[in-house]
Amino acid sequence: MPTESKKAETIVLHGGSYRADPATSAVAVPIYQTTSYQFNSTEHAGNLFALKELGNIYTRIMNPTQAVLEERIAALEGGAAALALASGQAASLIAVQNICHAGDNFVCSTDIYGGTWNLFQNTMATMGIECRFVDPADPDNFRRATDARTRCYYGETLPNPKLAVFPIGEVARIGRHLGVPLIMDNTACPVLCQPIRHGAAITLHSTTKYIGGHGTSIGGIIVDGGHFDWEKHADRFPMLNSPDPSYHGAVWTQAVKPLGPIAYILKARVTLLRDVGAAMSPFNAFMFIQGLETLALRMRQHCANASAVAEHLSRHPKVGRVIFPAMMDGEARRRADAYLKGGYGGLVGFELKGGRDAGGKFIDALKIFYHVANIGDARSLAIHPATTTHSQLTAEEQHKTGVTDGYVRLSIGIEHIDDIVGDLDQALR
Repeated sequence: MPTESKKAETIVLHGGSYRADPATSAVAVPIYQTTSYQFNSTEHAGNLFALKELGNIYTRIMNPTQAVLEERIAALEGGAAALALASGQAASLIAVQNICHAGDNFVCSTDIYGGTWNLFQNTMATMGIECRFVDPADPDNFRRATDARTRCYYGETLPNPKLAVFPIGEVARIGRHLGVPLIMDNTACPVLCQPIRHGAAITLHSTTKYIGGHGTSIGGIIVDGGHFDWEKHADRFPMLNSPDPSYHGAVWTQAVKPLGPIAYILKARVTLLRDVGAAMSPFNAFMFIQGLETLALRMRQHCANASAVAEHLSRHPKVGRVIFPAMMDGEARRRADAYLKGGYGGLVGFELKGGRDAGGKFIDALKIFYHVANIGDARSLAIHPATTTHSQLTAEEQHKTGVTDGYVRLSIGIEHIDDIVGDLDQALR
């Protein structure tokens, strides 16, 4: 289905090539719970393995249920192609590792999720890949941290838990000038923002969150924008422009030309996913397709409820500060208005005047809100990041990501706003 003129509410239901199952005419996408696929002939098998044509080989690499999800999310994000993976962490790792190897570096915003910080700062360091953290408040920090071995920039559109919108266009322009692609984690604001439209080369999601929407399945996805010129900057991207010994010497920018501008995402699929094996299960892909169908409607309610909660908390005497994009000023508010359309997201942070002890008591007193390490559920969630999601970070690192002792993060669900506010008020009492 052509998606250029279609809106998000339509794309999530009709995006991509799937209309009905060719074998049964079923409208709902089937769960293709299979490991492998019958080849038509030895020639057909050889063509698939040589990338002369695209098709199903083995579910560790691709699957028809995954393919529908990939096509619809690629259309939603305005990208060329996508790759479904087993988790959001796998998406973050593979998105960077696809173009970075030992001895390379990448520049990352300090305003990111604690698990991603730990992955980039510690685990990737053991692979010989250096992460250089910079404050995105000044986009030129990315330029200053760049050298000849810098392979990409990385940021979160609506960073969890700082909630100060990333300067997507500003950093993307710096990167284009230097030949460095911008990778954006768009997990917290699907539908609200399309980073690829603002110059990002790659986007990714933890589909576990808003896309799934019901707290049932773990998954991730990477979307290739299809417009970054990897060949023009061949010296910076040898992994895409030099013979790949892991795939009979394929030069990815050349090998995929008959297939479209998908060198980055195809390499990720047939080398990293093949070797690491972080495959999304067909059942989880089916669950994410179900969540995707109501995503635009849910995001509308998440945003409306979150705005009401932020406004209510800002007037409460026990709350010292509310962290929400619509309540920021200056450049932070300008970026929120520039990049978020249709709402400011479903996340609200606030600091209790009583600090860490008050935060713990507040969370323990909640009755409707669930105390879980997740965001984006249809139900409302709460957590104290300093002692949970960001507890592996040092005090200095926590401060850089926006976490303080008294900070509480709320993921506002789609319950009736009166019930949400009532639960917050009784817990604050």
